[in-house]
Amino acid sequence: MQLILKYFPNLNEDQIEKFKRLETLYKDWNLKINVVSRKDIDELYLRHVLHSLAIAKLIQFKDGSKLLDVGTGGGFPGVPLAILFPECSFHLVDSIAKKIKVVDEVVEGLGLTNVKTTHSRVEDIKGTYDFIISRAVAAMPTFVHWVKGKIAKKQNHDLKNGILYLKGGDLSEELQNYKTVTIYNLSDYYTEDFFETKKLVYLPLKFKG
Repeated sequence: MQLILKYFPNLNEDQIEKFKRLETLYKDWNLKINVVSRKDIDELYLRHVLHSLAIAKLIQFKDGSKLLDVGTGGGFPGVPLAILFPECSFHLVDSIAKKIKVVDEVVEGLGLTNVKTTHSRVEDIKGTYDFIISRAVAAMPTFVHWVKGKIAKKQNHDLKNGILYLKGGDLSEELQNYKTVTIYNLSDYYTEDFFETKKLVYLPLKFKG
């Protein structure tokens, strides 16, 4: 928890309380339904919570923003960002039912009212969003195909609507056909060794009506 406060010192009491409760909730539920590896659970704040919050180092979502978290798994990056941005709406989607069950229980345990979840393939989700967020669920060309037609027309941020994607390793080949992509090194935001090879990929997408 100290790790979160180190990089996000302006959290209010409610946010601090929710971030503190995350660990207990995940540990309890992970014993019943394994969605996070043992090592990752022991380093939940570093490997999952802080990693998810890297998106907030690039952009502060404005109140009323709509965000789609694709392949949310155990609720990352959606749940930590939903705590950080309580006035934004988060839609967390995963095709694996047991993962969504854990997310539902965590969301209920935290009392988050700005999160909805769907057990579905993302291609079947209707609606449009300011940003689509995710943690490395597929190669970018596949991901772009999945989320086609899900970007909102109205722009509310300096950063144009599009994809915010947390990923590690060498992305040059995967992203070579995207001329408008920007890659941010998480080591510019965080000093921990874990983030040395981690990146945040931003790809603006046009509205397709």
